[in-house]
Amino acid sequence: MPPELKSGAAWLACATQDDVDAFLEGLDENALLALPWLFEFWALPHQLPPEGDWKSWVIMGGRGAGKTRAGAEWVRAQVEGPRPLDPGKARRVGLVGETFDQVRDVMVFGESGILACSPPDRRPDWEAGRRRLVWPNGASAQAFSAHEPEALRGPQFDAAWVDELAKWKKAEEVWDMLQFALRLGDHPQQVITTTPRNVGVLKAILNNPSTVETHAPTEANRAYLAESFLSEVQARYAGTRLGRQELEGVLLEDVEGALWTTAMLEGARVERPGPLDRIVVALDPSVTGKAASDECGIVVVGARLQGAVQDWRAVVLEDASVRGSPTDWARAAIAAMERWGAERLVAEVNQGGDLIESVLRQIDPLIPFRALRASRGKGARAEPVAALYEQGRVRHLRASDLGPLEDQMCRMGLQGYQGRGSPDRVDALVWAITELILEPAAHWRRPQLRGL
Repeated sequence: MPPELKSGAAWLACATQDDVDAFLEGLDENALLALPWLFEFWALPHQLPPEGDWKSWVIMGGRGAGKTRAGAEWVRAQVEGPRPLDPGKARRVGLVGETFDQVRDVMVFGESGILACSPPDRRPDWEAGRRRLVWPNGASAQAFSAHEPEALRGPQFDAAWVDELAKWKKAEEVWDMLQFALRLGDHPQQVITTTPRNVGVLKAILNNPSTVETHAPTEANRAYLAESFLSEVQARYAGTRLGRQELEGVLLEDVEGALWTTAMLEGARVERPGPLDRIVVALDPSVTGKAASDECGIVVVGARLQGAVQDWRAVVLEDASVRGSPTDWARAAIAAMERWGAERLVAEVNQGGDLIESVLRQIDPLIPFRALRASRGKGARAEPVAALYEQGRVRHLRASDLGPLEDQMCRMGLQGYQGRGSPDRVDALVWAITELILEPAAHWRRPQLRGL
């Protein structure tokens, strides 16, 4: 199998029929019978345990990314020996899920659970009264509910599988009890399969030096998912903060005291922008243009006037931010203006000064441009814009990929940005909404409404 193909399944998908026939004909009868149960051949890269002397392996991914199958197969690999009655590396396994029913229905009996993954001669028996699986070689796996942390006081294990930790109500308490119970064998290990959520216990596990992590979006496992499911969820959630969590498997953090929250942004989605009076492109430029420099924030926002009073409502239409040279971001900003028919481009010039306008006019000498200068800190400038969100006066276009922008928004507080690098996307957003609603230019005139 070529090394660039990460699994046997990937190779089979790319191979010619002659190659497949030759491969199968080269297997003896035992190997052919064993092939469907050889997970190392079929697994995706994120489903295989990383090398090294780790204590905890976190498999973090989107919905349907194959996390449950990976957990079930890891348990198999721990308890099974070379032959059905031979001992494996582990003899006592803890299975912990949100509820006992979920352990039984998903981790044990589910379509990707332990029983479905086990070959007939190694399949364990389920003892319902004792809530455990027992393998032919004597190994056992006990089921526990995350609602009952005290049930883990007493049992002991040499391996454990924890499922959907991030949604447990008593996650920290249960996790602590499990760590005391994981004390058998030379090197007890545990696997955590979860869709990420911003909870303290998961972040603490990920920050532990003895933890390793694999990650995959829902899309990675599309061969085993209904096409209608993928089409529906991608159409509805792609480009949203919820989609980044549930489909891309990205751990999103709302910092304490943030001006925006995930819930606030999810409640601000609109399917269509509707008729707009004004559209601007705001630019927060990166002057150096080096490979390691910050991104250049480029955000497109439109606004319309509600009724006869000065009640402006804004819609964030696109995040067109780029990393590159001044010429690169200038071209990207002007292209965004052309896509949306924007009336003006505004840019912060505190660092670049006249260079910003000069670069833009080299590409379009007639570009309508307004230079802006920051006189307050980032948090102070962002606060009145966040207030507009709380009032329901700013919406986000669902069809646009605004995830990276929203990530920055949920890390911006009154004291400034609590993340890596510079919040260039948020800065551009703040300038655009300030220009449209908070400090509209005196010479703006209301053009004819335009539907988008």
